[in-house]
Amino acid sequence: MPDHSDSLTWRPLTREDAEASADLLNAIETVDRIGENYTAEDTLQELVDPYADLARASLAAFDGDVMVGFMKVRHKPVAQDVHRVFLDGGVHPDHRRRGVGAALVDAGVAAAKVVHALHHPALKLVVDVHKAEHIAGLADLVRSRGFAPVRYFQRLEHPLGDALGDAAIPEGLRVEPWSARNDEDFRSVRNESYQDYWGAVPMPVDSWQNKITNQTFRPEVSFLLRDAADGAPVGVLVTLCWDADSAATGVRDAHFMLVGTVRAYRKRGVAGALVGHALRAAAEQGYDRASVSVDSASPSGASGIFARAGFTPTMRYVRWALEV
Repeated sequence: MPDHSDSLTWRPLTREDAEASADLLNAIETVDRIGENYTAEDTLQELVDPYADLARASLAAFDGDVMVGFMKVRHKPVAQDVHRVFLDGGVHPDHRRRGVGAALVDAGVAAAKVVHALHHPALKLVVDVHKAEHIAGLADLVRSRGFAPVRYFQRLEHPLGDALGDAAIPEGLRVEPWSARNDEDFRSVRNESYQDYWGAVPMPVDSWQNKITNQTFRPEVSFLLRDAADGAPVGVLVTLCWDADSAATGVRDAHFMLVGTVRAYRKRGVAGALVGHALRAAAEQGYDRASVSVDSASPSGASGIFARAGFTPTMRYVRWALEV
């Protein structure tokens, strides 16, 4: 335990910790500047994640009633060959460099082993940490626990205004916005198109509802492309927006959370058409900026698609991994 553990109370997270979690994450944002602000509704959505086993795989440190650090592990609903669990967490700026972070990472790795044994015991276990590269002390901390960088991601941004490119839909395809009727088509295209994305697994309905169609979902800027001949869904773009970010920055950001094309329709302009269409829709809806996070080694050539659409990089993220 950290060198001031006697002054802290340690226990698993619960759904009742939404407000305290939001307060901690917002305090972290004042120093780390990663562009993430939270309401209690946002953190509650993470706490009720069906694949976050809070009782077995979370830990929070409290100084009185104030949460000063936390970790939680998210296991995969399905896995093949390798089970990659996601370890998230953070420490309040006033409590850093006292051993809290190291204790939380160690507890996270131990918790990952527990949930792995429950859900995918026959597979290889890898623990992933995904954080912005510039966070002070983060690299030293995870390296000291045996993690190594395995992948890099870029946040790209596009200011919205009058100078937007062509949004023409390729011949033979038609576009439609999200609706309750085509929600399952959105999910199925996501799952099929992400089959060859590094680390991705199919999203079951409960995960889709928790991570995608929650309070941050923006259906008016989320689109599906179909083959006009047979109606088959071939591409999707899903947009999220965090009200807490808009309130903190004064910038309404349309974040393209998912952009995917089924493999049989790649190299036919599907993703580019969706991006162009969504940029125009976001501008018309009064958004100030669009953003996206892309894998630097994506097999779909995502970085090139967004570069051609006018996006520019603003922040790099590192995926750290520990093979257990």
